[in-house]
Amino acid sequence: MVDLVLTTLFFGVAGTGFFMYFFIPSGVQRGRYLVYMGLTKATWIWIHSRAGILMSVLVIVHLILHWKWIVSTTRNFFRKEIFELQKNEL
Repeated sequence: MVDLVLTTLFFGVAGTGFFMYFFIPSGVQRGRYLVYMGLTKATWIWIHSRAGILMSVLVIVHLILHWKWIVSTTRNFFRKEIFELQKNEL
């Protein structure tokens, strides 16, 4: 479930980011009260920011849920590296 929400949030943040970059003018005066696809610039920024914050929190939750796998994989990787180094020294 966390992965599905993270994927959705990623596309939301990327989509709003690209939309703001290409279609909403930078600077306050030119874009403050103009409406883009039914939303003001402030609303686009609010959606983008909140989705990004929620995505960051869920990345931390994702890492916590997969911590054992991360530690195990890292240990196995470095064991193989140490074994290869010892093998080459002989």
